Amino acid sequence: MYDDGAGDALGGNTVGNVRQLVQVHSPELGNRRDIHVYLPPSYEHSGRHYPVVYMHDGQNLFDHEMSFAGEWGVDETLERIAHEGVEAIIVGVPNMGDARTHEYSPYRDNRLGGGDGDAYVRFLTDTLKPLVDSQFRSRREPEHTGMAGSSMGGLISLYAFLRRPDVFGFAGVMSPSLWFARSAIFDDVQQLPSWDGRLYLDTGTAEGRRHVRQTREMARMLRRKARHPRLQLRYAEDRGAGHNEAAWASRFERAIRWLLPRKRGELNW
Repeated sequence: MYDDGAGDALGGNTVGNVRQLVQVHSPELGNRRDIHVYLPPSYEHSGRHYPVVYMHDGQNLFDHEMSFAGEWGVDETLERIAHEGVEAIIVGVPNMGDARTHEYSPYRDNRLGGGDGDAYVRFLTDTLKPLVDSQFRSRREPEHTGMAGSSMGGLISLYAFLRRPDVFGFAGVMSPSLWFARSAIFDDVQQLPSWDGRLYLDTGTAEGRRHVRQTREMARMLRRKARHPRLQLRYAEDRGAGHNEAAWASRFERAIRWLLPRKRGELNW
């Protein structure tokens, strides 16, 4: 359901203008979920159109009481840096609990399941994005449309970014679960002739040797296949950081500053 083009206010402990699209139906996945939409401070009076970032695990973005593992403070961060011209519409897509692993993996893992990732990406591109574009003043071009997530959300962000460059022109990939399904994502990347767009990739050094080693290797592979490596890829290692919401929250500002254009009309690459 949708309320007169503005959505229902999310309320709670959110800061700024966070709306809610109630019980958005996904024909691709056969389920419904509330969608949280953050609008930048200048939205109500500017008449501008804004870049859009679709973010996974939407419960954890804006309100600690809603979160299942801690809040990122996305609203507070964007409110604070908006005066610098770093503004975007953030679409928080909550996970579906037990279905999270299935939706965030395009591959099937023999032990953990998964495999609904392509349907989830179609939900974002074919159902949710048209809804957002019809109800909010969004920049619809790929260079102004991105996604971001961590862990399994990082995996599906990387996958969707590489598979659907016609929709997503940038992505924030934080501590991605590259190990899932015997590291099948590496085969996909290896087969790419090249890639366009803009990508932020990171890991914490306390996430474990395997995780750090795989993320470094992914950065090397992506750098080799980028048309303009220095402009397209930002790789970061957060010393001492673990695999948790607090670590990702602390790096969110760094990622979003690099991914978003600073001035009206400025492209990401």
